[in-house]
Amino acid sequence: MNYKPIIIVAGEPRSIFLEIFFKTLKIKRFKSPIILLASKKLVLYQMKMLNFKFSINEIELKKYKEFKLDKNKINLINIDLKDYSSSKKISSSSNNYIKKSFDIALNLIDKKISNKLINGPVSKKTFLKKKFLGITEYLAYKTKSKKYVMLIYNKNLSVSPITTHLPLKNVCKNINQKDIKDRIFLIKDFFEKLLNKKAIIAVAGLNPHCESVNSFNEDEKILMPVIKNLKKIGLNISGPWPADTLFLKQNRKKYNLIVGMYHDQVLTPIKTLFEYNAINITLGLPFLRVSPDHGTNEKMFGKNMSNPLSLIKSIEFLDK
Repeated sequence: MNYKPIIIVAGEPRSIFLEIFFKTLKIKRFKSPIILLASKKLVLYQMKMLNFKFSINEIELKKYKEFKLDKNKINLINIDLKDYSSSKKISSSSNNYIKKSFDIALNLIDKKISNKLINGPVSKKTFLKKKFLGITEYLAYKTKSKKYVMLIYNKNLSVSPITTHLPLKNVCKNINQKDIKDRIFLIKDFFEKLLNKKAIIAVAGLNPHCESVNSFNEDEKILMPVIKNLKKIGLNISGPWPADTLFLKQNRKKYNLIVGMYHDQVLTPIKTLFEYNAINITLGLPFLRVSPDHGTNEKMFGKNMSNPLSLIKSIEFLDK
C-alpha cells in the first residue's frame, strides 16, 4: 500500500517540539513517510544538545516530483533560520521562518504530495499577534475555509469548544445558533466518515448550572433551540448540561463527544482525564490537520523531560 507522506511543520524554534519529535522517532516506526519542515542547523543543534542521533535525508523543493523519501532517516526540507541557538527567548524574529514553513507545507498539499499536516506549537503572542486566535484560524484563513472547528480527540471521549482562544469576557457575544449548528455538523460528519461511528453528543451550558441572574439566559435562548432542532433531525444530542458535573464519570460515560462554549470549559477536563493522550484536529480544512495537544513550553526547552505521547498519537492518527 502506498501511504502518502505526513508533512510536519516544526513551528517555534525555541519549543519542546523537536525534542518530542526525536523521542517519537526513537520509540515508534510508522508506515507513512514523514517530511519535516525545519532548519537543518536547528535540527542538528538540538540533536547534539539532547543527545539524539539520526541521519538526515535533505529534500530539494525544486525536485518535488522526484522526492525520494527514506523511512530510516529524517526527510528534511531545510528552512533557513539565522539564529538557531538556544540563547534567545521566543520573539518575532522567528516569524518569517514559521510563515515560510507553513507556506511550503500548504504548497506541497496543493501539489497533492500529501493531504496530512501536523504542526508544532507557535507563539500566539509573537507569530499570530492579534490577527488570529490560533493556528486553527490561521490555517482557515490561508485555505479560505469558512466553516471549521477545533476537536480535541481521544478514542473514548472527545471535546470541542464553540469559541477557541477568546478572552472569557468576549465569549457570550461570539456564541450564536448558526456557528453551533455548523460546527456540530462538521464533527458529526467527521465521526461518521472518518471514524465510522455515530457521535453521541452532550452540550455544556454556558452559565453555572445553566442559570443566569440576567434577563437573557444564553442556555435557554440560544442553546436550547439549537439542541431541540438537531434532535428533531436525527442527531443523538442532549443538553444543555451544567459543565461542573458533566465530566463526572457516571455522566461522561454516556457520550463520546462533549461540546462546550469556551476553550477551558472543555480542554481543562479533557487534559486532566487523558493528559497527553489527546490530539487537536481541525475539521473543515481541505486536508487533515492535527497537532499535539501542548504549547511551546519554553520553560522545559532543552531539559529533555517532555512527554512525546501526544505527537505519537497525532502521527498514528494520520498513519493510514
